[in-house]
Amino acid sequence: MKQFFATLLALSYFYSAVAQTSLPKSTWRAALQRGNHDLPFGLEITPKTNGKYEVVVINGAERLAMDEAYMEGDSLHIPMLIFDSDLVAKVSGNQMKGSWKKNRNGKWVSVLPFKAEKGNVYWFAKTPQATTKNISGKYATYFQRPERKDSSFAVGILDQKGSKLAGTFLTPTGDYRYLAGDIIGDSLFMSCYDGSHAFLFRAAILPNGQIKGGLWSGISGYQPFTATLDPSAALPSPTALTYLKPGYETLDFSFPDTKGNLISLKDDRYKGKVVVLQISGTWCPNCMDETRFMVPWYKKNASRGVEIIGLMFERSGDLKVSGPKIDFMGKRFGVPYPLLLAGIVDANAGKALPALNNISGYPTTIFIDKKGRVREIHTGFSGPGTGKYYDEFIEDFNALINKLLSE
Repeated sequence: MKQFFATLLALSYFYSAVAQTSLPKSTWRAALQRGNHDLPFGLEITPKTNGKYEVVVINGAERLAMDEAYMEGDSLHIPMLIFDSDLVAKVSGNQMKGSWKKNRNGKWVSVLPFKAEKGNVYWFAKTPQATTKNISGKYATYFQRPERKDSSFAVGILDQKGSKLAGTFLTPTGDYRYLAGDIIGDSLFMSCYDGSHAFLFRAAILPNGQIKGGLWSGISGYQPFTATLDPSAALPSPTALTYLKPGYETLDFSFPDTKGNLISLKDDRYKGKVVVLQISGTWCPNCMDETRFMVPWYKKNASRGVEIIGLMFERSGDLKVSGPKIDFMGKRFGVPYPLLLAGIVDANAGKALPALNNISGYPTTIFIDKKGRVREIHTGFSGPGTGKYYDEFIEDFNALINKLLSE
């Protein structure tokens, strides 16, 4: 009899677990928690036929596909393998509660608490708020860096519709991608999560129109910032930050692909062709944005005599460690051109290409003409979240390639 009841109890636990491992197609309002602050974003979950799930992160206008999600017991795992990142949450009815985890030195550690509620996605205000503020425009923005006792400059682009807010901040080395949020009273709130970075902006809108507040990033980052409306605000030229040292016209390197094969600009494949070097890394969301542009562009234009080489700077210089990550990224984005392990991403990354003064940002794009001469070096990438700046990048990119091909 004891065995009979033990079997019934085991079956009860089994069927209870089975019931918990099935999620319907649904939308969730999710949030990471930084201290007393919520960092919201949206999740859209769709069951697949293999018992796993497609999950899309929603940041305003952005829909960012995560890797294939799965249930383990009563917990949902939403990975972003490129970034060694995972959202793990226990599902209980219309609620989820867990943490954002990251892999550090081979161990998964909790980074920030995570929660989600099934239903409509909203950011900071569940219903639109009446407001007399209108902060759409371009802003000269200064982020304080207390550890260096100085500040960094960015151009803020804000677009307000009613009390809803979207925008980004452009820096010399990239942008803050798709930020979304609300105006509540005399305050601004915006956020973004992409699997690697988590950004939360909270600021007061002062009577003179200036915006003053703070940026919370990742697990512990914090920077005060001040933004002033300035239609003429502009970044330094992206082609002036990284350059060839005196006496150099060309680059010379030999780096391995993930199978250990050495590839060089001297290889027959690149002779007499225009070559684009994409200095990148699997850890870099802005680099992923650039790759999304590069892949279809290359497929369309390779026959014109253009080649692309991805030079990957990773956390580890060991091909056994970084090679699988590079392969995963290549497969995820369908990259048809070589991706090489060029070095470690650190302050001395530029030593891998000693003809350069430095590598000041990721991605950095190097344009080489048919004779092997470096013609332009572009630091950073204005992604699709920057609107017209993304369009201008594409226009300039195509114009330069057309010029080099015509020579």
